[in-house]
Amino acid sequence: MSQLDKLSVNAIRVLSADAIQKANSGHPGMPLGCAPLAYELWMNHLSHNPADPEWENRDRFVLSGGHASMLLYSLLHLFGYGGLSREDLMEFRQLGSKTPGHPEYGHTIGVEATTGPLGAGLGMAVGMAIAESHLAQVFNRENYPVVDHYTYVLGGDGCMMEGISSEALSLAGTLGLGKLIVFYDSNQISIEGDTDMVFGEDVTKRMEAFGFQTLLVEDGNDLEAIGKAIEEAKADQSRPSFITVRTKIGYGCPAKQGKASSHGEPLGEENVIALRETLGWQYPEAFYVPEEVYRHFEQAAEEKAETEAAWKVMFAAYCGEYPELEALWRQYHGEGAKKAAETLKAEADLWISSGKAEATRSASGRILNRLKEVLPNLMGGSADLGPSNKTIMSGAGDYSAREPGGRNLHFGVRELAMTAIGNGLMLHGGMRAYVATFFVFSDYTKPMARLSALMRVPLTFVFTHDSIGVGEDGPTHEPVEQLAMFRSIPNFHVFRPCDAVETAAAWCSAVESEKTPTALVLSRQNLPAVEGTSREAEKGAYVLGDCEGTPELILMASGSEVALAVKAKAELEKEGRKVRVVSMPSMEVFEEQTAEYKESVLPGTVRKRVAIEALSGFGWHRYVGLDGTLITMDGFGASAPSGKLFEHFGFTVDHVVAAAKAL
Repeated sequence: MSQLDKLSVNAIRVLSADAIQKANSGHPGMPLGCAPLAYELWMNHLSHNPADPEWENRDRFVLSGGHASMLLYSLLHLFGYGGLSREDLMEFRQLGSKTPGHPEYGHTIGVEATTGPLGAGLGMAVGMAIAESHLAQVFNRENYPVVDHYTYVLGGDGCMMEGISSEALSLAGTLGLGKLIVFYDSNQISIEGDTDMVFGEDVTKRMEAFGFQTLLVEDGNDLEAIGKAIEEAKADQSRPSFITVRTKIGYGCPAKQGKASSHGEPLGEENVIALRETLGWQYPEAFYVPEEVYRHFEQAAEEKAETEAAWKVMFAAYCGEYPELEALWRQYHGEGAKKAAETLKAEADLWISSGKAEATRSASGRILNRLKEVLPNLMGGSADLGPSNKTIMSGAGDYSAREPGGRNLHFGVRELAMTAIGNGLMLHGGMRAYVATFFVFSDYTKPMARLSALMRVPLTFVFTHDSIGVGEDGPTHEPVEQLAMFRSIPNFHVFRPCDAVETAAAWCSAVESEKTPTALVLSRQNLPAVEGTSREAEKGAYVLGDCEGTPELILMASGSEVALAVKAKAELEKEGRKVRVVSMPSMEVFEEQTAEYKESVLPGTVRKRVAIEALSGFGWHRYVGLDGTLITMDGFGASAPSGKLFEHFGFTVDHVVAAAKAL
């Protein structure tokens, strides 16, 4: 290691320690231990341009151990990303700063994914690698490798313990993602102490079983060995690579090195001084970096900019030779999704009811197969439930190591990793993704769905078998509380359509969404085509059936219960009641409408209201108010034919009419 390399590595360490100490909060252990690895990768192997963080063919780097955020922020600062200044590092973990406690996509320039939940970054990196291989198959031509980059991800012992790592990396090995390179920061320390207490497996053998090339760097301070391992990993493009790097957590701090206490708390003022002494860092001023180090990183950034410049020259020639592929590239990387939604909306027959009973999952499958024709970068699949979820795109091919151009993804029974991979596909750029499973198994997707919303990534979720309509499978497979759970996530749209027309509206809303993920919650059983449904469903709620003048009662419902509300209205009108039916497929989208529109649908003067939904009533109270009532599920379901269950739990015309009269 040259003196300049040593100085640069230690700059990363000291900046990280200083920022954490100033904030009196953070995780210094991993930045101190992994600084050499990060430096070698970013300086000598990572293809990136700090002046253009959005360059399509850059290598991706994901910090799966997001608690080590100062490692990433130090690199971004030294390379000059987005003007991430010394002052920004000094504001680490402070309100409104560019350097939050864990890296946040879209908040700090150069951050490729929001990480923090351990293992999530591994899953998202797998999605990015899938996107790279698929786009390469679509666009690359002889002498024009316009898509040709690697995905690197760094995780630690905690990431490897989390179940998502096995789900995601098992699939990565099966798919032969040769441009995925995983770094394992093996320091054998977790918050509670030595990992031997809880983590005795041979991780390398596990990765070999998954189908990875496995490599070992015995000394995490050996830049030459790290570089050699990276090049060896890149040389094998038939398998993903897993590089174990033996490190010391809290390296350089005599009182903390190798100890759990360095993981998640500041070193302390005296220990920061001792760190400087041990590293031979001669500058006592906090956040000080010698000018020669800045020049070193600046020169490297200039050289990396030349790599992008050469790519742009090649891409210009490529566009000249393949104008049809240039147009397709613009569609993939531009407003293709928005235009696809506009095309879908213009298809008049989507908004005309067939009059036939149909499960909304089946209607969704038909719409998906129309959408795939106008949205060529649509890619996705199900957690082993494609035929039941109706999420297979006919004629689009199955993605595999042999057929990376396929658009149907088969995730196997891996809901958590599936959702992380879906996020990764979207984060990579150029792709539009969807994922699917039974609604009751959406519990397994929740942590990554939350990240979708937090990152403002418009991933589409297809959840079928949405209620007690599942029937004989019983309460283990009948979702009750899941709808309320997803409705509670900020920046997340949930659609539960009542028929094919509303399902089309839900898909249009999902596809044209730019910053918000959308869940389509669909029925297993056939539902009647409801008269009056329309594209107004895109507003979240609308008046489906009305009366003359001001209504005295409003019946509100979603999904399979909308038809029930319509029938109850007819019965109440026989007795002279003035009743309005409101279909509310999406509470969240309805809340985004103007106050005037919301008042026109649910007038504040009409206080007698009934909400009907064969799921938990949690969330409906804001609409029924103190004077209304709920016909919802207050407990778990049961095992019986679905018709019997709806009757048993009170989802009948007679019960709705009685509840309305009781008001």
